[in-house]
Amino acid sequence: MSDGEIPAWNASGLLFENCNCTVVCPGHTHFSQNCTHERCVGFWAIRFDEGSFGEVELAGTRAVVVYDSPQRMIDGDWTEGLVVDGRATEAQRDAVEQILTGRAGGPWKVLGRFVGRRLPTRLAEIEMEDEEALKRVAVEGLLEGTVEPIRGRDRSRPVTVQNMFNQIHAPEQVIARGSSTYDDGTVSFTNEETHGLWSRFSWRVEAHEANGADEKGTSG
Repeated sequence: MSDGEIPAWNASGLLFENCNCTVVCPGHTHFSQNCTHERCVGFWAIRFDEGSFGEVELAGTRAVVVYDSPQRMIDGDWTEGLVVDGRATEAQRDAVEQILTGRAGGPWKVLGRFVGRRLPTRLAEIEMEDEEALKRVAVEGLLEGTVEPIRGRDRSRPVTVQNMFNQIHAPEQVIARGSSTYDDGTVSFTNEETHGLWSRFSWRVEAHEANGADEKGTSG
């Protein structure tokens, strides 16, 4: 493999989010729609359950992506930050950073086109809970977030949306409400009972040149 080649990689796991929009975030449906407020701020929490980046195993690694975007997300100029679990190996941290900043291609490369300012990657222990009716993420001194499903007619089942096209989520997603606080000195938000959502993601990208435009990837 040449220095400029990105290895084939795949990943699957849990992805949940919370932003300051009302349920459901208009920008989640399409970036061209106006979000609820002048700025859309929130996070994506990612737990890698399976997958590899070349020869690097990704299972067990965790990360959080935070963002601050304009009301119409398609306008770009987002500020985005990445936190990677400090308990991951150096090789895992590098792989996760390449994936979630879009340098490795795939769905996060598409999102990366809207980022105008990328903050330095942080390393910190990320705690996550994954219960049937609760998703929680915590980074000490930085982030506290919970996401819980909204009530449906059949209370034994979550409310879901199916066949949704989204770059990073699976086609079937659980609609929820979330609350979170975050402050890194640049991106800061306090959300209370606002848009929340989760799915079980699946991403796959073929090997390609780092600056190539022909890599093939699938999301969800």
